[in-house]
Amino acid sequence: MTNSEAQPFLILGATGKTGSRISKRLIEEGHPVRPGSRNAPIPFDWESPSTWSAALTGARAVYISYQPDLAMPGALETLQAFVSLAVEHRVKHLVLLSGRGEIEAQEAERIVQNSGIDWTILRASWFFQNFSEAHFLDPIIEGQLVLPVGNVAEPFVDAEDIAEVAVQVLTKPGHKGKFYELTGPRALTFYEALEEISSVTGRDIQFTQVSAKVYLKELERAQLPTPYVNLLLYLFTTVLDGRNAAVADGVKQALGRPANDFSAYARRTASTGIWNTR
Repeated sequence: MTNSEAQPFLILGATGKTGSRISKRLIEEGHPVRPGSRNAPIPFDWESPSTWSAALTGARAVYISYQPDLAMPGALETLQAFVSLAVEHRVKHLVLLSGRGEIEAQEAERIVQNSGIDWTILRASWFFQNFSEAHFLDPIIEGQLVLPVGNVAEPFVDAEDIAEVAVQVLTKPGHKGKFYELTGPRALTFYEALEEISSVTGRDIQFTQVSAKVYLKELERAQLPTPYVNLLLYLFTTVLDGRNAAVADGVKQALGRPANDFSAYARRTASTGIWNTR
């Protein structure tokens, strides 16, 4: 093993949907991994810059997943400070998880691209796993998902695909300076996605569209922090306005195979029983 190969990959958001999968795949392939999370042996916290240096020390590459979202106030300034520190620590490669249709995410991409070191951008659509590992799960279990979204299609993408692309990008040559737009192979409305989940679970799961005003009242009733409320409204009423309905072929470009389909994900997830557990 060369000195470079002995250096760890720093995976930010190591307990999240993509970071956990990337870390698992890298470890299975025998690569050294440094998890970037608050509870890691070497803690990393976006809100505590004092933790960044130790996490970056000796890392050869960094997978950057910004939490909770690049559209949050102050995110770009924080990212710029982190990237500058990564350059100081002589990190060789930055891989950024970006989002489609977000002006802020595109600005974040430019920060990484202008860093002066090797970079790769992974611009992803909404994840399949939002239906099973995030805020959609409880409403689905209860039988009704209520959102301020109309008949707008989104080419949801499998977090497993993102993880496989990220590992390929981090460990194989030929991906530096590349931009991959990652989506699933077809676009679905939320109504259609829930129809597929209903079919494989044998349950009647309803989708209900409400106005942004009604949704705002529900979020406020749940006593969510104001910045998070504003973020959700922005994502549902601006990013999900049809601008991202087109399917992209970034998964095939990176891996040489088609992206995973939502139906396969729904069957696989239904077999775990998670959508039937109250």
